[in-house]
Amino acid sequence: MGTHTYVRDIASLRIGDADDAGGKGANLGELVAAGLPVPGGFVLMRTGYLDSMVAGGVDTDLAALHSEALACVGDAARLDELCHRMRALVAKAGVDDVVRDQVVTAYRRLGTDVVVAVRSSATGEDGRDASFAGMNKTITNVAGTDALIDAVQSCWASLFTPRVLTYRASRGFTADPAMAVVVQQMVAPEQAGVAFTKDPSTGADHVVIEAAFGQGEVVVSGKVQPDTYVVDKQTVGVVDSQVGYQAFKIVPGPDGTDTVVELDAAQANSRVLDDGSLREIAELAIAAERHNGCPQDVEWAISSGKTWLVQARPITVLGGAGRGDSGQGTVLVRGLPAAPGTASGQVRVLTRPEEGTRLVDGEVLVAPMTNPDWLPTIRRAAALVTETGGMTCHAAIVARELGVPCVVGARRATTELRDGTMVTVDGTRGEVTSGRAATPRVAVIDRAVTSPVAAGPVTATKIYVNLAMPDTAETVAAHDVDGVGLLRAEFMLTQALSGRHPRDLIARGEQAGLVDALVGSVGRIAAAFKPRPVVYRTTDFRSNEFRGLLGGEQYEPVEHNPMIGYRGCYRYVKEPDLFALELEAIARVREQNPNLHLMIPFVRTRWELEECLSLVDASPLGRQRGLHRWVMAEVPSVMHWLPSYIGMGVDGVSIGSNDLTQLMLGVDRDSDVCAELFDESDPAVLDAIGQIIGTARRFGISSSLCGQAPSTNPMFAEHLVRMGITSVSVNPDAAAAARRTVAAAEQRLLLESARGDTR
Repeated sequence: MGTHTYVRDIASLRIGDADDAGGKGANLGELVAAGLPVPGGFVLMRTGYLDSMVAGGVDTDLAALHSEALACVGDAARLDELCHRMRALVAKAGVDDVVRDQVVTAYRRLGTDVVVAVRSSATGEDGRDASFAGMNKTITNVAGTDALIDAVQSCWASLFTPRVLTYRASRGFTADPAMAVVVQQMVAPEQAGVAFTKDPSTGADHVVIEAAFGQGEVVVSGKVQPDTYVVDKQTVGVVDSQVGYQAFKIVPGPDGTDTVVELDAAQANSRVLDDGSLREIAELAIAAERHNGCPQDVEWAISSGKTWLVQARPITVLGGAGRGDSGQGTVLVRGLPAAPGTASGQVRVLTRPEEGTRLVDGEVLVAPMTNPDWLPTIRRAAALVTETGGMTCHAAIVARELGVPCVVGARRATTELRDGTMVTVDGTRGEVTSGRAATPRVAVIDRAVTSPVAAGPVTATKIYVNLAMPDTAETVAAHDVDGVGLLRAEFMLTQALSGRHPRDLIARGEQAGLVDALVGSVGRIAAAFKPRPVVYRTTDFRSNEFRGLLGGEQYEPVEHNPMIGYRGCYRYVKEPDLFALELEAIARVREQNPNLHLMIPFVRTRWELEECLSLVDASPLGRQRGLHRWVMAEVPSVMHWLPSYIGMGVDGVSIGSNDLTQLMLGVDRDSDVCAELFDESDPAVLDAIGQIIGTARRFGISSSLCGQAPSTNPMFAEHLVRMGITSVSVNPDAAAAARRTVAAAEQRLLLESARGDTR
């Protein structure tokens, strides 16, 4: 052990060190690399924990107890007993002498008895898939070597608490945990909080900043209702603000411990940040996003006029549910929309996590605030309402990951909402209304389905769903849908790449890991829907999106109009080695799940599709029997070339109505200025769609359309049915509505035919 380096300076770390430094340590290193202001410090790597447990002779017992604990997370008493035993083993082992010496040496380099914050950085924390928000230990205002070593041991022991084990089990993390520890110089903030570079509730592309007086712990713990500011990313100007109510703040006391300071009414209702501070925080957050290549959740602190970034992580979940009415009930309380979706249930008011056994599955949990100890109870709730907190507090983060509609910052909720009252929680609008919603709009979420969903009306037109990730596959597959008409590759690829450009993986010889990750994600979806078809659309990142990945600037061109640039089919022809990785993954999945099929996006010309299909034929995938080859119809040239495409062996065409409308009408689909020009029902667009469907019918191949219009616009759906489309593919939460709309259109068509109506 004596020659092992257990301690690394934060500035020396990069995201590639996440396995050893934990997500928190690696992300801080990336902020330093980006030239952003980060308090100095070091990381005790996970090997310090692992070797200390081995030296203490407790590693084998810990592993055995951990496996047993994961298997009994539903038994609260047994789980608590096992966690107590595991923490006792960690304490028994302590910090090995060699590890201790390196920690003390690094600490003394910071100065004499410098006050530091000691933060857990567990393996698997602060990634795209799981936030572990506040799950493990953080100790602030630590001074002196003995206190530092005690704090390190406390962080290690926090791996084995019931809330952490429950969370790990819920996320499918079964490997033995390990803990790196971040040690940073403390800043004594006058203001602190968080910044999201995308709205975590709606997915909108602006910066959301939450701010409180004193230390930022009051924001993420939900102890106060922070100020919430929305900042435009382009102008970095404030476009919306909501001043919260903060009855107290937490500051370092004379003895270094956290001290609660009561605020008078004027202070409690006053604005925390001025426009200048908001602009600076937003610019730092945007810089972190630009450097890391994905939306970021950043913690910041202002001390003596200087703004520091003290933590950053990828945003784990982005909402995007539409708004709409909450129903006919009276609004009982309002708060901040924290997790989208709508759910109804009877109120259960609880004040402490220990009361969680009182909540009956499917009730609405109402609490003053929540912390990670509430996790087992939140998992069983239909919805969650808290009196304090903002959209970045524990309640909001956990609710979004679990798919539980959530409203936070709803003052007086525990007194206004009474046990047993039937209410509807709208996590998109931030409202709680009386009664049960007539047609609750609950987003499809990743929960176990105990029985098949009742079938809707029978339709000759297939109702497929669009999917982007495997988390909800089993849940969606249990609904009345006929398969997956559009499986987008981009989200799964982004996860598999961990923010890196694929060429960076190839340069390091790590492409096998990328293929394995894709096989796991795509295979889970294909297995869930088997034998129903799953049509996988190969990667359609644009060059600007690829440039945003780590290393992307080295490999990607700069294009003035990437929307119609280097993407889709043409890209596969020019970079066959990258395309081959996707083909290999699909071929491996199809060995067990032959219901998986291939779709090529953004096909512009005959020759490029011919080249692309020759790559497919030469791959292991091309030698498999039963593979259906689809093309996306997004470019108007498909109206001319589709017969030739069919002659090459294409047996399915899926109309991408957004891109087709954009290119037919010459209007940017993302333009706010020209939004009123963008219309999928424009006669020119409908004529193009009609020609494509007509050609598909004439040659006897499948035709589909992926988009929301068939479920939201009955006239549009009727047009498609009259044209003879064979399927539509919509988002999962719109599938039931789409089937009803299509069924009505089919019935009208049959009735007209029976009557001899020639309309």
